[in-house]
Amino acid sequence: MKFTLAQEFMAELLGTMVLILFGVGVVAMVTIFASTNPAIPGEVVKGGYTNVTLGWGFAVLMGILIAGTISGAHLNPAVTIALAATGRFPWAKVLPYIVAQFIGAFLGAAIVFAVYHAKWLGFDPDLSRTAGVFSTFPAVPGFWPGFIDQVVGTALLMALILAIGDKLNNPAGASWGALAVAFVVMAIGISFGGMNGYAINPARDAGPRIFAVLAGFKNTGDLNVWLVPIIGPIVGALIGALVYDLFIGRPLARAGEAAVGQQGVDPAFNLEQR
Repeated sequence: MKFTLAQEFMAELLGTMVLILFGVGVVAMVTIFASTNPAIPGEVVKGGYTNVTLGWGFAVLMGILIAGTISGAHLNPAVTIALAATGRFPWAKVLPYIVAQFIGAFLGAAIVFAVYHAKWLGFDPDLSRTAGVFSTFPAVPGFWPGFIDQVVGTALLMALILAIGDKLNNPAGASWGALAVAFVVMAIGISFGGMNGYAINPARDAGPRIFAVLAGFKNTGDLNVWLVPIIGPIVGALIGALVYDLFIGRPLARAGEAAVGQQGVDPAFNLEQR
């Protein structure tokens, strides 16, 4: 199947919007629904961090299911750039994909705010303490702690995306890849979510943050807070893709080339020989 760039653009936009609807939506649930009588934090009432990690994982799954066939469901500028840098995606499409991802993220955040608007204003009337619903904030001030966290998290994400999609490494990846990627995001959140909120996606973080600024939210972060979830994921995705190709992807490809006619190397090749 072939699709136009406009169709791919809209698929990326809608897929990223769905990602943000479910992802930011779950953070809103655990933030603004605190109990006042008795006083119980919303994090406890609505499932807390467990729900956040599950919600973001399912958000990724739903975004992939929406956009995967048409655009490949990158849903993440860092992924798009890393795929282009390793020859898996044309550079000519990188900018349209990234623009679509940012627009989708912005719209997703706007819709979540519209859904919860009445409750939101009751919980935070001056919008001074809930900008974190939309975007990530560091546990430790400064650039480097969050940057290192984002590099490691996104390197894991990118390497595992490639591993899941590599038919030489995971022959059944096409049938369960979307769910596997969702589990990867859940795992990153569970294991590395504390230092910088595991944005691991520049559009996921900056798109909603831009909406928060335009909507009048206060305390949206200083320059470091804005830059870390943009620069860190791009660096991390490039590292993850290069490490995967160097130590896993290329050895598998060379093994496949050297074992022409042997069973169990490349299932797609074996099927073609029948």
